[in-house]
Amino acid sequence: MATSEVINLTTVKRDPSFVDSLIPAGRLLNRCIQCGTCSASCPSAHAMDLSPRQMWRLAQLGFRDEVLHSKAMWLCSLCYICHVRCPRGIPLTETIVKLKQLALEEGIGEWRESTAFYRAFAEVMRRYGRTKEIEFMVRYFLATNPLTALGYARLGLTLLARGKVHLELPRLGGEGRLDRLFERVAELEGQQ
Repeated sequence: MATSEVINLTTVKRDPSFVDSLIPAGRLLNRCIQCGTCSASCPSAHAMDLSPRQMWRLAQLGFRDEVLHSKAMWLCSLCYICHVRCPRGIPLTETIVKLKQLALEEGIGEWRESTAFYRAFAEVMRRYGRTKEIEFMVRYFLATNPLTALGYARLGLTLLARGKVHLELPRLGGEGRLDRLFERVAELEGQQ
């Protein structure tokens, strides 16, 4: 949806309960006064199709499809700047995480590369408790387009030569360092 597009609220499908499903914010999102602090604070806002302020307004109005099909949430780096600076105290970063979960659950695939990046990063963090660049990038390229990796070969070789990344074989089997944490989070999310 273009930012200058006028939306006829009588013809667009809306889901009034959408804002309530965005736990932990839920009804707290209705506190949003559209001040724009989240958009002004966001280091990724320039690349988003919807600014954070626009995304929150659409969520308030129940535009579920427009929000979940937006690229904005996938560009969020979860830096918490919007959360910290929000004058209304709305847990915006946690709400972004909930939006990502809803999009994944519904199989929304427009932003396959962003989704693959998010999943590859989470899996590597779960396994090691820190990022392992080589495994992370291999997982990402395998999930998207392995041939794209060829475009990064020269950069990868330069980083290896300068000692910025190290070749390590992935650990086979065994429990990941953060498995219990990820399981506990999944358990808590299932209770909500």
